[in-house]
Amino acid sequence: MREEKASELKYRRERRGKSSRVEALTRAQEIAFAPFTFQVVGTLLDTGILKFIDGAPSTIEEIAKHCNVTEYCVSTLFDAAEAAGLVQYEDDKFSSTKLSQSFLYDEMTRVNFNFMKDVCYLGASELSKSFKTSEPCGLHKFIGDYPTIYPALTKLPPEIQKSWYEFDHFYSDGCFEEALKIIFKNNPEEIFDIGGNTGKFEKACLAYNENCKITMLDLPENIERAKQNINSSRCNFYGINVVDKNYEYPHFKGAVFMSQFLDCFSKEQIEYILTNIRKNMEDDTKIYILEPFTDNQLFKGAAYSLKHISLYFTCMANGKSKMYKKSDMEKLITKSGLKITAEYRISTHDYTLLECAKA
Repeated sequence: MREEKASELKYRRERRGKSSRVEALTRAQEIAFAPFTFQVVGTLLDTGILKFIDGAPSTIEEIAKHCNVTEYCVSTLFDAAEAAGLVQYEDDKFSSTKLSQSFLYDEMTRVNFNFMKDVCYLGASELSKSFKTSEPCGLHKFIGDYPTIYPALTKLPPEIQKSWYEFDHFYSDGCFEEALKIIFKNNPEEIFDIGGNTGKFEKACLAYNENCKITMLDLPENIERAKQNINSSRCNFYGINVVDKNYEYPHFKGAVFMSQFLDCFSKEQIEYILTNIRKNMEDDTKIYILEPFTDNQLFKGAAYSLKHISLYFTCMANGKSKMYKKSDMEKLITKSGLKITAEYRISTHDYTLLECAKA
């Protein structure tokens, strides 16, 4: 009788262990300890442990000796790493998994991880405060009283700058050639790139068409940095804070290009920017908006990443903006007195290029 009750109890426990509630609780623990999992990956990379076991499955003693760390370090890291699926244990040896290999060899994962580690991790602790104040409170972990991260970029510590620019360039740079083919279909007299950053689009444009003229618009601080990267009589510079009423917009003709720019602003600010572009552009000027919209992604992982990047804008960048849905941008374009005349899917990272004109 006791054996029957014991078997019944075991059966019930096994059933509970497979229930949706237990699965939810397991997922909850993964989220609760996620900051430590993140740091485990960073430590495995920094110590060279992950790279070593990928090439040679090894014992704890062998890993400790080769990577110049203690056996305590290896065993403690691997307890968590094995639970997270980062390493596997077989025949007294540890080796890498497909998950850990993503951190070693996938460039997108590397860029995203370093961006989170160097730029966002400390500042994320101020997320709640940032939502309450609409200020990027996490930015103050690194630098003084700046309203946004953009004028502070050139003053951030070098390792943070490096990770920020690598992240920013990784996604947009691959779109430039395809975008330029579309823009030059209309043979624009001049191209105005708003939010040119370090001038990478300017360089791509100058190389793509030997007759084109381009003007880069950005904060005066970023303009000075971009000038160091570009030496061409066909490239002009225009320092402006596009949401500051003390600055005047230039006269736009030909084409206006904005790559990953409007997501740096709130909805109200986007409407202000687009309205001012419309007021100052010639009737036949085309506006091109390049964005990785959250509701226009092929892969689940891409949408997941974009929706979390919105939190970077909250606590680190400006406290007000996010990665938008295409449907949100369409409404703002209409409210600004513009209309979408064409839509293009840029294959790299599922970007969307919206071509707009006066309504």
